[in-house]
Amino acid sequence: MSVYQATVDPAERNTSHTMMLELVGGNKAVLDVGCASGYLAGDAEKARPFLKDLVVADLNVVDLAEQFPAHGFDVIVFGDVLEHLLYPVSVLRSSLTLLRPGGTIVISIPNVAHGAVRLSLLQGNWDYSATGLLDRTHIRFFTFDTLLAMLEEVGLSVVELRSTVADPLGTEIAVDGSDLPSTAVDWVRHQAHAQAYQFVLAAKVAADNGAVAEDGSIRHARDVLPAVPLEPVHDIHTEVAELRTQLAQLTGLLAQEQERVRVLRRQVLTSRDHAIGTEAQLGRLRAEIGKAQAQTAAAVADAHYAHTELAKSIKDSQQAHALLAEQHWVRHRLAVSVGPRAWRMMTAPLRPIRRVLMGSKG
Repeated sequence: MSVYQATVDPAERNTSHTMMLELVGGNKAVLDVGCASGYLAGDAEKARPFLKDLVVADLNVVDLAEQFPAHGFDVIVFGDVLEHLLYPVSVLRSSLTLLRPGGTIVISIPNVAHGAVRLSLLQGNWDYSATGLLDRTHIRFFTFDTLLAMLEEVGLSVVELRSTVADPLGTEIAVDGSDLPSTAVDWVRHQAHAQAYQFVLAAKVAADNGAVAEDGSIRHARDVLPAVPLEPVHDIHTEVAELRTQLAQLTGLLAQEQERVRVLRRQVLTSRDHAIGTEAQLGRLRAEIGKAQAQTAAAVADAHYAHTELAKSIKDSQQAHALLAEQHWVRHRLAVSVGPRAWRMMTAPLRPIRRVLMGSKG
């Protein structure tokens, strides 16, 4: 089963599937070599409902020309297939016998000289992956020049050449741009075909393409090859640079907001700790106030009792003083009435008792 599964969206311009569909055209008899799961033409039985005929074969072993009638197709498609074959030249040459006069070969093939691979090698890396430029199932690797050399070897001439594009720092290949001199990255970006991720082309047999010189020899494919459009690459590079700038700005703003959140969180936690401490202090103060209020109430009660007792004592004292004063006044009147001599005679028996009483008080 192929690891390459895709949904073709003709509105997405920067994909090899869209480009191949456009190069194939409509109302054609098409042989889709290596049709994967049928998104162009699927994996064997998945693809069958989409195809008029289906042949399952290993192109490293069988001859493609023996699998279908000669001159039976207007277009033969090799969509990301040739790089998986041991002998892609032999398979291409065999396919030519299946083309009708004026027929077209449509090819999509990864560019191993893409800038991402170049920068990865500068960092000493060549890491295979499940898919992409360094798919671990790739047996052959092609650059722009070696692709043209293969086509020329089998007598094909390119009539239209396109490419999908990707920035050297924007592919599945891990490149640490910060670990490379910025001049190196910029230099690679501006090298020919360094942003061409896949080459997508239509080619014809040289004689069908009118690419025959006056002396009868086939002209070099580069002489009739349209240049890969670099303007879209430049546009994408500019757009990527702008997006990176915006991303850096947004990252900076995010960092600022995260710092503000951290500061606010610290302030909230500090305020919470202060509130907890203040609440504990208030609790202690409430307890102390309650105790003081109880003590104050007890003191007030004691003071009230003491005041009552003092008032009673004062009253008793006043009454005693009044009684003594009255007794003294009575004694004085008696003494005046009877005379001093008689008073002494009358009170003489009481003096010993008085002395005893005074001694007991002492």
